[in-house]
Formats: sequence, structure tokens, C-alpha cells
Amino acid sequence: MSLAVVYTRACHGIHAPLVRVEVHLSNGLPSMSIVGLADTEVKESKDRVRSAIINSHFDFPARRITINLSPADLPKQGARLDLAIAIGILVASRQVETPILESVEFIGELALTGEIRTVPAVLPTALATRQSNRQLVLPFGNLSEAQLISHAKQYAAKHLLDVCSHLNGSKKLDAITHTRTINNLLVFDDMSEVRGQQHARRALEIAAAGNHSLIMIGPPGTGKTMLAKRLAGILPEMTEDEALESAAVQSICGHPPSEQNWRLRPFRSPHHTASAVALVGGGSQPRPGEISLAHHGVLFLDEIAEFERRVLEVLREPLESGRIHISRAARQAEFPARFQLVAAMNPCPCGYLGDPNGKCHCSPEKISHYRGKISGPLLDRIDMHIDVPRMQYSTLQDHQAGESSETIRERVVAARQRQLQRSHSTNQALSNKEIELHCQLNKEDSDMLEKAIERLGLSARAWHRILKLSRTIADLDNCDHIKRNHLQEAIGYRRLDRSSI
Repeated sequence: MSLAVVYTRACHGIHAPLVRVEVHLSNGLPSMSIVGLADTEVKESKDRVRSAIINSHFDFPARRITINLSPADLPKQGARLDLAIAIGILVASRQVETPILESVEFIGELALTGEIRTVPAVLPTALATRQSNRQLVLPFGNLSEAQLISHAKQYAAKHLLDVCSHLNGSKKLDAITHTRTINNLLVFDDMSEVRGQQHARRALEIAAAGNHSLIMIGPPGTGKTMLAKRLAGILPEMTEDEALESAAVQSICGHPPSEQNWRLRPFRSPHHTASAVALVGGGSQPRPGEISLAHHGVLFLDEIAEFERRVLEVLREPLESGRIHISRAARQAEFPARFQLVAAMNPCPCGYLGDPNGKCHCSPEKISHYRGKISGPLLDRIDMHIDVPRMQYSTLQDHQAGESSETIRERVVAARQRQLQRSHSTNQALSNKEIELHCQLNKEDSDMLEKAIERLGLSARAWHRILKLSRTIADLDNCDHIKRNHLQEAIGYRRLDRSSI
């Protein structure tokens, strides 16, 4: 009787739980069975592994082979377990003898020739392996992803024979070295290209500094989309942990991040015909949606009023929690979704409400129905509501460039540093206790805010968001305390609350 235990990782949401591949060879008619809640792709590995072992000039055991994938209640899917199964068979049949098997994990799909092919979702596996302080042998095609992780023991292999030589000690694989890439911030459009719209530019800077959500209202062609696309260019560069979290979500979707610009914040802009599942994720085997792909980045909803109302409502919980939990009949998964929401909409169906030339002919009922597509609870969760009015022709002809994204980003980074030193989070993520501690007002300013809340009919959530927004404005001014002008500016960004008065 021969038994071998090999370690690998499954894929469950953004996590990579450990899987023990237990291979048992016993007497009896030659057969091979796989147990442990394996899907069809995993069970089909029997034929791939058999051919890969034979074509790598090893003997395939003519015995009864039982393969147990533990834990048995964890679903396993994909061809990522092929390499671990093949190593288990070779070790159990004593064709490969190694003292380091306990400290190594394997992941990779096997071709019939023994070549090791790339697999998706390598980053979560590599991060989990680093945490467990084990070595990881992975496909050479996943080398670029593995290089993003620092302080990890990783080896890339092209063929099953290379892995066996590494385990036997006859020829070691080259260790993967961590590469620190220089991000090219020029991939984003520059804010200096925007003409006019000083109020909107200021709002974007505040939103970037405190990670606040924002909605822009204005007629067609006033630069709402142009402004939104430049927000990512003034955001601070992600930390390594943030970048790895964001890159892990992309890896799960089969879109591995590139070595260049991998620490730049993602910018996602789904079409208004997108479904609720496309936004939050789903499927029989849950996959991340747009809000998770925008993790630590920007989710831009252009023409937000054209989205179906039930689709927009799914954003309410992730906006608060920063996570999305997907439950299906046979699968459950949780994905991160700490995104910055930026939306744009027209003031009415035709888009010209309030135009001095009288272009708008929408009835009050049509306008009410149009705006009603965005529910009150969702608007209440958006920190800033601003107008983006039509500009004069002379402003468009002004060739004097405004502030560049680099200049604005320097102020944003400085404000973020103040927030992180004070509370270890951005102002948007302040808890109730932290709001009481860091967003204190004097008696006169507190009375003014109380009157504004009563007049606008704001909720307790909106009250907290005004305080957090005021704190961000004060941070941009390098002030330790919130002043009246900071509070007044924050109240002024509740445009849709004022429109009902």
C-alpha cells in the first residue's frame, strides 16, 4: 500500500482555500477514481494526467488508484488541480522521492504532452500560499502575475519533468523574483484639458481626497463624462496590498493584470443596459461583477437615470459595506467592492431643463418620472450632488490650460495622508465614533447645520456624510478643525436635496 499527500488550492470567491490531494495506490483491477466534490473538469483530469505521465516517460501505475480531494465539502472546479494529482501519483508510486513535499503547493493544468498550461485566479492562490509560508510551483505562463507578489517563495515550470527534477533535487527551478514596476500615470487623460467648470473640478478634487461618491447633473455636452474619466488620474497610487486585492479580482475573471500600471486604480464604466448580475456578480458559479472589478477604484455610471431602477438598487448595500455576498442554490461567494461611485445624468428626459433658450418641453410629470428612476435611499448614499451647467463659447475657446492632474493629485495625496495618519482610513469610511471625534463643530456651526438639515429634510445618514465631507474640505485646506466655510461648502454639494425646495 502506498499513500501520498500533495497540497494545492481551490478557488472560492476571492479566497483560495487549501486542498489536500490524497493519492492511494492499492491492489486490484487497474482503475482511477476521484472523490471529494469534484466537478466535471476535475474528473476529466484522469485522462489528462494519465497521458501526461506516460508522455513524460514515467510508468502509469497499473493498480487501483483512489484520489481524495479534502476537504470533501469544498467544491473544486477547473483544471488547476492536474499538476498536484500527477505529482501525487508519481510520489505514491515511488517514481519521485522528495523530502520537501510537505512544504510545497502545486497549481497548473496539464497538457497531454506533460506541458504545464496557465490557469486563472493565480493571484489569490499565490497570496494564500505566501501566508502559509509554503513554496508554490505554478505554470510559467502565470509568471507575470506571480512577480507582482513580494516576499513569496515561488517557482515557474513549463513541464511536468521540470517539476519532478526540482522535487528530486537534480535540477532546481529558478525562483521567481519580485519586480517593482514604475507606473505610467500618463495613461489617464489630464485635467488640464478641461475648459471652465471650476465648480465641478473642485468637487472632483474633494471627492478624490476623501473617496466620496459623486453625481453630476447637467445638459448634454457640458463635460460630465470628460470630468469623470479624469478622476482616476488625480487619485493616489494604490498601496501594494490594495493593488493585490484589486488584481486578485481581475485574476479570478481571467484578466490577469499587466506588469505595467498594475498599481493604478481601476476605472469601470458599464453600459446603461447592464443587468443587476453584471453589476454585482453572480452565476451558478459566482463571479465578480463591475463593482468588484472597480475595487479600490472608480465605478462610473453614465446616464444613470437610463439604468433600470432595480439594477441601481443593488448598489445600496455595497456602497455602505464595501463587500457583496452572492448566494445561489449550490454556491455562495463573497467579493470585495469598495469602489468610488461617480454618476452623471441629465436634468430631464430631453436634457435641457433650465436652458435659457427654452429648448426643454418636458412636462413636470415626465421630469418627475425621469428622476424617480433614482430612488431616495440611493441618492441619500451619494455624498455630493453638483450641477455641471452649459458653458459659454468664449470659455471653450480659451486656450489657457487649467491645473494639471499632477498638481491636483499632489494636494489630494497630502489630504489623504492627513486622513490616514489621523484615523487609518479615508474620511468616507469614518465610523460614527470617529465622526464624533474628528468632525466636531462649535456651537454656532452646529446650529447652522441643524437648520440646514431641518430645511432640506435630510436623514441622519446625510448629516454624517456632510460632516465627513466637511472634514475632507478642511484636510485640503490643511486645517485641524472644521470651519464654517468648510461646512457651508459641504452643504452646498447637496444639490438634489435643495431642488425640492
